[in-house]
Amino acid sequence: MANVVVVGSQWGDEGKGKIVDWLSERADVVVRFQGGHNAGHTLVINGDVYKLSLLPSGIVRPGKLSVIGNGVVIDPWALADEIGRLGEQGIEVSRTNLRVAENATLILPLHRELDALREAAAGAGKIGTTKRGIGPAYEDKVGRRAIRVMDLQNLKTLHAKIDRLLTHHNALRRGLQEPEISSEEVHGQLAEIAPTILPFMDTVWDLLDRKRRDGSRILFEGAQGALLDIDHGTYPFVTSSNTVAAQAATGSGMGPSAIDYVLGITKAYTTRVGSGPFPTEQENEIGQRLGERGHEFGTVTGRPRRCGWFDAALVRQAIKTSGITGIALTKLDILDGFEELKVCIGYKLDGEDIDHLPSAQGAQARVVPVYESFEGWSESTAGARTYADLPAQAVKYVRHVEELIEAPVALLSTSPERDDTILMKDPFED
Repeated sequence: MANVVVVGSQWGDEGKGKIVDWLSERADVVVRFQGGHNAGHTLVINGDVYKLSLLPSGIVRPGKLSVIGNGVVIDPWALADEIGRLGEQGIEVSRTNLRVAENATLILPLHRELDALREAAAGAGKIGTTKRGIGPAYEDKVGRRAIRVMDLQNLKTLHAKIDRLLTHHNALRRGLQEPEISSEEVHGQLAEIAPTILPFMDTVWDLLDRKRRDGSRILFEGAQGALLDIDHGTYPFVTSSNTVAAQAATGSGMGPSAIDYVLGITKAYTTRVGSGPFPTEQENEIGQRLGERGHEFGTVTGRPRRCGWFDAALVRQAIKTSGITGIALTKLDILDGFEELKVCIGYKLDGEDIDHLPSAQGAQARVVPVYESFEGWSESTAGARTYADLPAQAVKYVRHVEELIEAPVALLSTSPERDDTILMKDPFED
């Protein structure tokens, strides 16, 4: 029985929430290993819609243990709100089904404020942050001044850690002509929220090691997408963490030997939120049609997503940097009714043919996509649960995508509903 990592192979919003929820039926433990509450996963189960940000998608399934790993930055107020919203929908969250890594970094109100101040000051140079404090919290983690979950256990020793944190932040605030923050204010905020998060605290690396030894199936759930990775994405228009599959090991404390299968969630077209390069973007009726049919609005932000044709070159690149074993192709039904489909198979850069997106920001802005046209289909794929239910031309499209990205399609999603999924290869039976 394999342990599976699920990552997005594009710029996020590929439909990871549904796939992780669908896979969690076969898993015992579901682990979030990076990012924060800037992630947004929408689950549709028997007509009920659940919107998750920090909590792993397995939380809506009875009998599953959800874990927030050390690689996640946690806004405890956002976590409390999310737990409360799920409670109103009949999903009880307790220590029985949720654990939080003791060494995970906390997002504080000062992080959210700094995020917004910086983005506003950047003007035309803004990178499209969600202003939720994710980046500043990761900066403090790397700068070794962060407040972590375990620090909330002893409020008496917290003042010295807060003072060290504020030495940095108040210098920034003075530079931005903002009032300084007092240690007492931050201490009061943390003292108030501590009882909410501490009951979930655990030594996650040890917990997961014991679960693995007991034979439990572990599902690692990534946020955002590989093209937003701080190292391998479209820098600087990226998130503040590593989003590739290798982070599942670092962000949970299990080590790379725990990973048996990497499933890359891949949308049948391409979307992105915020600024940054997007070679196949369609700022026309095609892009509008994809956005409207796919309901392409951010789960967390509500921002409309930019839409364009499938980019096989980018997905092929993400498959290599994440070590993806197979993909789950989602939202195939959104392509129903297009007379012609286009797929990007490479680029031209200053007149030269290249097969990948370059790392340099200027070069990324100059690439021109090279398209291959493909005949569409008029029949519906929505709700298909077997290959036999698909139009022949849709099957051809899927098979051709496999060839272009150099990886097999393991699952095929044909609607937001959990059971509208075609399984070709069960990742847990690797």
